[in-house]
Amino acid sequence: MKNGQEESGKLIVITAPSGAGKTTIVHHLLNTIDELAFSVSATSRAPRPHEEDGRDYYFLSFDEFSRRIEAGDFLEWEEVYENQFYGTLKSELERIWALGKHIIFDIDVKGALNIQSHYPGRCLTIFVKPPSKEILFDRLRKRRTESAASLKKRISRAEEELTYEPYFDDTLINDVLEIALTEAEQKVNAFLNLPVVPEWKQK
Repeated sequence: MKNGQEESGKLIVITAPSGAGKTTIVHHLLNTIDELAFSVSATSRAPRPHEEDGRDYYFLSFDEFSRRIEAGDFLEWEEVYENQFYGTLKSELERIWALGKHIIFDIDVKGALNIQSHYPGRCLTIFVKPPSKEILFDRLRKRRTESAASLKKRISRAEEELTYEPYFDDTLINDVLEIALTEAEQKVNAFLNLPVVPEWKQK
């Protein structure tokens, strides 16, 4: 990696409680802004159907994840649920900056705060917010991908994560998806000093 690329590379952190829609927004930004590349997180949980190692996550065993924590390989990491670890490998940032790209993250709120503290001035943190808590919890229930106990934990965690909004640079309310996608694109383009497409041209 060339030092110039590391020094000039910026970080876009999209964070939100589970179910607020941050992953959809990240995918849109990757599809519309060529200068971005996705930071693949590492996790100790098992892959879900259709998830691919190295694309969706770097899937590590619990022991391997623990060993790499001890080795100092992570920029940030967290035990999100009991015995389920998530984190950002330092090597992932180096990989993307070596490509001459800016980095975009799809990450939980505590991880976002950690990245923000490591790269002040080079990092834009956007908190994706649902129109209301009730709508968020309803979205989580409609997924029907978890047990009742697991869903209860996720809703409790989401309620706590909503309180983190003031700590981030900007807030994006995800009510009407098309509007949220446009606003996200405009915010990121402005931060990266790229041309911001006027709204009338996007219609």
